Parts: sequence; structure tokens; C-alpha cells
Amino acid sequence: MGVSAEIVICGAGIAGIAAAYHLAVKHGVRDVMLIDERAPMSLTSDKSTEAYRNWWPGPDDAMVRFMNRSIDLLEQLDVESNHRLRLNRRGYLYVTGDSAYVPTLVETAKRAAQMGAGALRIHAGSVHDPEYIPSVAEGWEGQPDGADLFLDPALIRRHFPYLNPDSVAALHARRCGWFSGQQLGMWMLEQAKAHGVRFLSGRVEAVEVIGGRVQGVKVATGGGTCLLATPTFINAAGPFVRQVARMMDVELPVFSELHRKMALEDRLGVIPRDAPLVIWEDAQQLPWTAEERAALAESEETRHLLERFPGGAHFRPEGGVDAQTVLLLWAYHLTPVEPRLPIPADPEFPEIVLRGMTTLVPGLAVYLGRLPKSYVDGGYYTKTQENRPLIGPLPVAGAYIFAALSGYGLMAACAGGELLAAHVMGTQLPAYAPAFLLSRYADPAYQRLLAEWGATGQL
Repeated sequence: MGVSAEIVICGAGIAGIAAAYHLAVKHGVRDVMLIDERAPMSLTSDKSTEAYRNWWPGPDDAMVRFMNRSIDLLEQLDVESNHRLRLNRRGYLYVTGDSAYVPTLVETAKRAAQMGAGALRIHAGSVHDPEYIPSVAEGWEGQPDGADLFLDPALIRRHFPYLNPDSVAALHARRCGWFSGQQLGMWMLEQAKAHGVRFLSGRVEAVEVIGGRVQGVKVATGGGTCLLATPTFINAAGPFVRQVARMMDVELPVFSELHRKMALEDRLGVIPRDAPLVIWEDAQQLPWTAEERAALAESEETRHLLERFPGGAHFRPEGGVDAQTVLLLWAYHLTPVEPRLPIPADPEFPEIVLRGMTTLVPGLAVYLGRLPKSYVDGGYYTKTQENRPLIGPLPVAGAYIFAALSGYGLMAACAGGELLAAHVMGTQLPAYAPAFLLSRYADPAYQRLLAEWGATGQL
């Protein structure tokens, strides 16, 4: 069977769908083919925390500008869809109990403001402090941006009484929150199909390259194999992006980590339903009794549970005011792995993440004796060394990439799809475009920068 398409996109996760949407709906390309062996949004895009933020560290403002643009587009789509995305702006709350870390938190906040994340308001318990406007549970219109930095523990206890009473500083980044990622994907896919995008259920097995230029794609379908003639191929294959790139003899500087999350039924209402997404910045040792510590120390298989675990444990409520679900996440081991499905089980994860979360919210300790109903899933974060995406042309004429979105694919999808489409269509690129090109790694100055990069913003 021989068929053709003007543009072929490998991968129907949020990246592939966003690329198809911008090409078809915004640029009027009528012959786009989206290919995936799975249903759209069903591999990793539906395993997300569905959160977004414009709070990004880095040596320049590229990620902040990129995410600000993506959030602009998210807000536009939320309005356009009659708030089908259920976008809120509850914020991200970064919390520390370590006085030595406070100067770093202050410097991070000032740097983010300078890079375009919005104004910084400092609350230190003075009568001259600016007003703090608490976030609302639903909606985003009329809500503050920038950030509120609390340097007075009494203020933290007043506004967030469920947190560790030993918290000494908290940073409430405001142009942040969450939304329905599934609704975002389905809205864009519906609009794309209405503008001519076709979906083919199949697996890309080869990319035909002749004379250094894309000529076609070999696809295995339920009815056999077809050669799909096309001059333009977009690799948006998520955790399998490296394997697909190798079909064109292109090596990508990416790797994958397995990140899990637990949905816990907080039947006692320990965490308020209107809470923001909250992150504990500090490393910690899990809280065990003396008897438990002695027992764990006896076995080589359990001794690691007594070691120091990294910071970054975080949670957010899931569902409306009548729901009880809380999402708990903690990437406490980040060894690169080869993606395999289904993801391997980790029987230790529920207890580790819940114990670690009691450091942030002591009231959760009520569940340690008997873990309430919970559900664990997760997906692969495919990323670059500095945790920035790959968006743009590949070193094969007609080939492009939109990948390495490392757990922030949903929040980056709108601006990323727009940027990818601009590359394909040859239209004007935004100032941040060079920061996401694969070719950046060929720049010696960039290689020197990588050696001293610092924080990457990974959660």
C-alpha cells in the first residue's frame, strides 16, 4: 500500500498533538499525518501531575520566556474552550526548614524576577510588607503573578498551618498551578482533525533517507506494512525518541528516568483541598522509630532506607472540593534507565514517599500505621543534561524533533508546538528558539556552560 502526507509526526502524545495542532490550525497545513501504535495521550502524557510553572532556574531567561509564552497560550485555550481545561493558578510553594538554605532561596527568587517570572514581594513580618493575596482554588483570571517570599515563620504558619512548624522560609511562585492535561490534548486533537489532520494507528519502523533528505516512513499497521511518502518527518516519540532518531543515523544527547507518583485518599482531610502544589526543598532521612531503625540496619536489603534522601518531595490536591485524592511525588532515585513497558513495580515507593511527606506535612503521619487506599503509576522523563527540550531541525533535511520534555511536556506543549511549527514553516522564530536546538551542543561555549550549569529545575 502506498500513501503520502505532506508532514508525518511520529508520536501522538502531547508533543505530537501540539505540533499537529499548530501546523494545521495555525498554519493551514491540510495534509498532516499523526502516527502512534497507541491511543493518543496514553503513554506518558496521561501520567503527568498536570502542573505548570514559569519558575525556572538557568543561566539565562530562555526557559522563563518559553514557559510564559506557553502559559499565555494555555490561558487563551482555556477561554476558547469555555474553561474546559480547568486551569487554576494556585501556585507552587517551595518550603525549607534549613536556615542555611534561605539565602539561596532569596537569590533564586530575585534571579527569577529578573528573568521575567514577575515581581517579587517579600514578607518578613514588618508593617511595611506588601499585601499577600492568597490563591483561589479555581480559575486564574485576575490572580497575581511573580512570587511571594515568606521569611517570617509565623507568617508561614498563619497562611499554611498544615506545614512543618519548623519551616523557616517559603516561596510562593504565583504564575503556576495545574489543569486537565487530557482535556488540553483532546481539545487540540479535535481542532487539528477538524482542520484535516489524520491519525494512523501503527508503529514507525523506519525512516527512508535518500541523499541526506527524508523521503518516506515505513509504518507497521494491523493490516500489514505501508510506505508513507513524505518530505517532512517530526520525531515526537517521547521516551522512544532516541530509537526513532537512530532510524536516521542521528544520535541524541538524551536519557530517561522513571518517575512515579502516588494518588492517596486523604480521608481525614489532612491537606486542605485549596492547597497549592507544595515542595519540600530539603534533603532528609526518613522518620523511623528507634526500633524500626535497628531492624532496618540488620539487613543489607533494607539498610538503604536509613540513608539520606534528596529534597524535592512534593504534593498537590487532585479533584474538586468534595474529593479526597492527593498526588504525592518524590524522585528520590534518578538512575538513567532504558524505557520498558509496563513500568516496573517498586513495592517500597508508597511507604517511602508517605514517610518523606510527613516531614513536610506532619499530619500525614496518621496514615503510617495503615496506608489508606492509594494508586501508583508513573512514566519516563526523557531529558537532556541541562533539562531543556529539543525543538527544531535535525541534521537530516526535512527531519525535525520535538522531544526531551522531561516531565514538563504538558506545560510546554503550547509554546513548543508553536515553535516547532515555525521551524517547519520557515516563519519568524522567537528569541528563545536557539536555546532548544540540537545544534547548541556543537558550540564550544555552550559545552563550557554545561560544565557549570547548576540547578535544572527538575522536580
